[in-house]
Amino acid sequence: MSAQLAIPFEQFTLANGLTVLLHRDTSVPVAAVMMMYHVGSKNEQRGRTGFAHLFEHMMFKGSEHVADGDHFRLLQEIGANINGSTSEDRTNYYEVVPANYLELALYLESDRMGFLLPALTQDKLDNQRDVVKNERRQNYDNQPYGRAFEILSAALFPANHPYSWPVIGSMEDLSAATLSDVRKFFAAFYSPANACVAVAGNFAFSQVKEWIRKYYEDISGDKPPQTPAAPPFSLPADVRLLEEDNVQLPRLYAHWRSARGNTREDAVLDVFTDILSAGKNSRLYKSLVYERQIAQSVSAYQVGSEIDGYAGIQITAKPGFSLGEMEKAMIDILSDTLSQGVTEREIQTALNNKEASLVGRLSTVLGKANGLATAQTVFGDAATFNRELDRFSDITPTEIAAVSGRVFAGHKVSLSVVPRGRKDLAAGT
Repeated sequence: MSAQLAIPFEQFTLANGLTVLLHRDTSVPVAAVMMMYHVGSKNEQRGRTGFAHLFEHMMFKGSEHVADGDHFRLLQEIGANINGSTSEDRTNYYEVVPANYLELALYLESDRMGFLLPALTQDKLDNQRDVVKNERRQNYDNQPYGRAFEILSAALFPANHPYSWPVIGSMEDLSAATLSDVRKFFAAFYSPANACVAVAGNFAFSQVKEWIRKYYEDISGDKPPQTPAAPPFSLPADVRLLEEDNVQLPRLYAHWRSARGNTREDAVLDVFTDILSAGKNSRLYKSLVYERQIAQSVSAYQVGSEIDGYAGIQITAKPGFSLGEMEKAMIDILSDTLSQGVTEREIQTALNNKEASLVGRLSTVLGKANGLATAQTVFGDAATFNRELDRFSDITPTEIAAVSGRVFAGHKVSLSVVPRGRKDLAAGT
């Protein structure tokens, strides 16, 4: 990694297990607090899904010393940027505040870490359960192509795999969740030993350390729970799926099992999928969208998560074309790219894009805090954030051919999403 991209930080751990990461940036009059818990949908059990995302909502509904609504009110009054998100691997909550209000943000995060359960009531659970259900309806069930990745994950991963169910959970599991269930889930995963707080911005180290010890040191912490393992498996054959949806244009998805995140193979596949679809001169875009004009859009991606990963290609057909045509063109381009190889110039273009993306993330204190916290929480070492580009060093056409050839030669899950009543547009018909 370029020396100028490295983010200096100080790290220490409290006696209760809370990991603290501090990066000082005096160029801005703000500070970001990123509280990240090592819990996501992969820590749930089939039949009890959606709990991690549900708590993303519950954590904003008040704690023992902060009334319901006050978390948002107190921070919005000072112009703070506040939000949270949940993935398969982690849940994060953040505040970007004027630097002189940093203590307030640290206090609010500590109170819901240590004192959420006394304020957790059946009424709050019922209210936020309904909010999450409505979110699922809007973003999944009633959104064009909204269930595609849920369908693909259920087919690509076996039923006992932690990535086989969606982050938001199922309607049935959300309905079945009891107050006792969610209390047990919080007690198991939201302790200091299973969390990391990253602070980036304009502050004095001694002052921030004093505040962190003041607000967090007395919160009791158990040992962090064990990370679920990815069960060994392989697809015995290609899987072809069809979904009729309220869409105007048919879309083809193809997913292959690939590499987990923060590995060399993850980096190599990242470069390869960029060569396939990033930019107007990429292999798939140039052929399908620009030259042949049969596709509305194309996208290829490598998704490397904590314990597993997948690579995918997504193609939306233009009016008048079928997904069978998209599939044939995709296979032809993939086969040609794998057999003929990629060029050094294509690799360099992809690497330039990776570095530009990293520079963009480092342009804000929130991006720095998030990068450090994610590296620590998901991959066990905050310093890996400063080694991000090292994984991409000296990638060659030969290495790309070997890694991508192994992945894309494997069995895949293909999903055709077509307008209702137009099964004839699906691939394989």
